[in-house]
Amino acid sequence: MTNICLYFQVHQPFRLRKYTLFEIGKHADYFDQKKNQEVMQKVAKKCYIPANRIVSELIHRHEDFKASYSISGTALEQFKQYAPEVLESFKELAETGSIEFLNETSHHSLSFLHDKEEFREQVRQHHKTIKQEFGQKPTVFRNTELIYNNELAKEAENMGYKAVLAEGWDGALGWRSPNYIYQPAGCKNIKLLLKNYRLSDDIAFRFSNKHWSGWPLTAEKYANWLAPILGDTINLFMDYETFGEHQWSDTGIFNFLKHLPAALKQHNISFHTPSELAKVAPKETLDIPNTISWADIERDTTAWLGNKMQQAAAKKVYELKKNISKKQLDTWRKLTTSDHFYYMCTKWFNDGDVHKYFNPYDTPYDAFITYMNILQDFEMQLKKQQGVFSKFTKLLRPIEVNA
Repeated sequence: MTNICLYFQVHQPFRLRKYTLFEIGKHADYFDQKKNQEVMQKVAKKCYIPANRIVSELIHRHEDFKASYSISGTALEQFKQYAPEVLESFKELAETGSIEFLNETSHHSLSFLHDKEEFREQVRQHHKTIKQEFGQKPTVFRNTELIYNNELAKEAENMGYKAVLAEGWDGALGWRSPNYIYQPAGCKNIKLLLKNYRLSDDIAFRFSNKHWSGWPLTAEKYANWLAPILGDTINLFMDYETFGEHQWSDTGIFNFLKHLPAALKQHNISFHTPSELAKVAPKETLDIPNTISWADIERDTTAWLGNKMQQAAAKKVYELKKNISKKQLDTWRKLTTSDHFYYMCTKWFNDGDVHKYFNPYDTPYDAFITYMNILQDFEMQLKKQQGVFSKFTKLLRPIEVNA
């Protein structure tokens, strides 16, 4: 028997307008404010508000209940714009002392794979935002999409983090269990916390599947599954939108969450936060040289960079950074959010898989065309600005006077 660690990812991207070829050079209105507002308010009503209410009730009912969140900077910004009551409810959770907020890239980007300095800057920016909004200084790091390798762990350690999260993928673990604390290869102090993907996915993906052998999943049944497991921790990592959005309210998902702590208590199972687990001595060193993530059956980066469209789009957007002014930086960063590349994924598209969820495009090709049209206009804006700056600097050159 071991205790559990609940971690929830909260994220919404700034979705793009369907920007056509004929709009290039005419305006820089790239983001679909109406769609972003519509999605945020819908998910707030179905997930964030009711789920936060239940978590608050659990904290007050069970003194040992704890949970952790990583909220992307793009989600926080949309809370302020479209659903301020959601941000207030997260602040109220922070005030209980039972909730831990983790750090990630501010714009939920793939910057670690493309631009290490940009990656560090986004991490610093997000750290500052979490401190401002929730009064916490994060000590645990979670990279976008749980993208991880030895190098990522070293980067996080160099930035002062005590623990880093990753997928407990069989290909990386081999015979080992995800239910122990590990030390990343090449690191001295930082700890590695691994997601138990089977038990996490029972809730996140299989909960409402009536053809699944575990259906219907009750809190009591789930607690019975966890009770015999040995280790340091059972890490249950998932999207927060699991509650009420991915798994609708009528599936019983909120009742499951509401009754889980009491069911676990019957087996003397309690809760950790990631920072508490960072104090546990590692079982052994774990070497993960190849990049893994928590997406798809491959658990690699092909969900975002697996085809030529995605690779071309990523290459182009990061090439544009060198000419960006401070004024344009936030727009550029919103264009680096991982979702834009996910929408271009062609893997199993015709099977109606998870790549279509929350996807505003009919096909991945539409996503690519829209994105590249926007990048073309954005590049024109940059060149126009560079031209203005160049003319201005020429005017400022001192006049040479012959003696």
